[in-house]
Amino acid sequence: MTSLRTAVIGVGALGRHHARILSQLPNVELVGVVDSNQQQGESVAQACETTWFDSCEPLFDQVDAVSVVVPTVAHLAVASQFLERGIGVLVEKPIASSVAEARQLVSLADAHKAVLQVGHIERFNPAMKTACASITNPKYIRAERVSPYTFRSTDIGVVLDLMIHDLDLILAMVKSPIDSVEAFGVAIFGETEDSAQARIRFRNGCIADLTASRVCPEAARKMQVWSESGCSTIDFGARTVSKFTPGSALIAGEHIENPPATIEARAEMMKSVFGRFIDVVAFPVEDGDALTAELSEFVECVRTGSDPTVSGKDGLAAIEAARLVLESISAHCWDGSPAGRVGPRVTPARLRVA
Repeated sequence: MTSLRTAVIGVGALGRHHARILSQLPNVELVGVVDSNQQQGESVAQACETTWFDSCEPLFDQVDAVSVVVPTVAHLAVASQFLERGIGVLVEKPIASSVAEARQLVSLADAHKAVLQVGHIERFNPAMKTACASITNPKYIRAERVSPYTFRSTDIGVVLDLMIHDLDLILAMVKSPIDSVEAFGVAIFGETEDSAQARIRFRNGCIADLTASRVCPEAARKMQVWSESGCSTIDFGARTVSKFTPGSALIAGEHIENPPATIEARAEMMKSVFGRFIDVVAFPVEDGDALTAELSEFVECVRTGSDPTVSGKDGLAAIEAARLVLESISAHCWDGSPAGRVGPRVTPARLRVA
């Protein structure tokens, strides 16, 4: 099989891993890496046994596909140069910094019949893939994604930085138009929000509550999904999946009419809730590196022309949902009136009660 010629544009904290993996995939040639930082670019190029370039132009005639891992504000400028030449592009999430830019990328990919994949990596998390096999028709979703401040992705707020992951996952599961969004956000270090809460109501009756913060002492990436078949819990970091479903007693029509009279009897009844009335199943989750799975699929899609799991249109849908969240955050009235404080930029001093 002829080697697929690839390159990585931007080899910082995440891009260097794209380069490492692509350099190791079978029947893939990593032609080069591009980075404005010569020291970083040459270091990654040497580790991957390839060439460093300070611009994209020399690669236009040398590659079949590229992975774009530059700051979000540069996604359109960089990715468009390759798409308009019919070169396949994997662009890191979010697809772009605005809905208008995302639409331009999708249009370019369609016009030039180029593969456009978006790096929503949690779709390839083995825990998510395991959970999806047992989730049907979700009715309530609670997502939490928090981390310490990393000093990266400061060109965007936490909605496009972290919450976008869960927006993509929820849209893929619910498959229904959004009816309304209520959101709240706080900007702590800069002008963009660093912590955000959102409630999304879907036309099919599903409700989703999302929490995202990049100023949390400890990292957590979790989701709870309620459906008619039970409640699934997913820990993306620990890669665990469990599900609570009706037990044999509930299925048979039994129920608890009155609480037991004594503490001892109540303790015994509590023990029987899980196992008799409610079954708990822990699903085995396969090993596997999500980024390797994502890049392997990208390579295969470019080879075959098949559709990626997370297409440009999926990335566009996620950024459209994020826009609704951001619009709600910007319109939030802290004092209950537009005449008072509005939007996310409220400092701790201004939060004090007079």
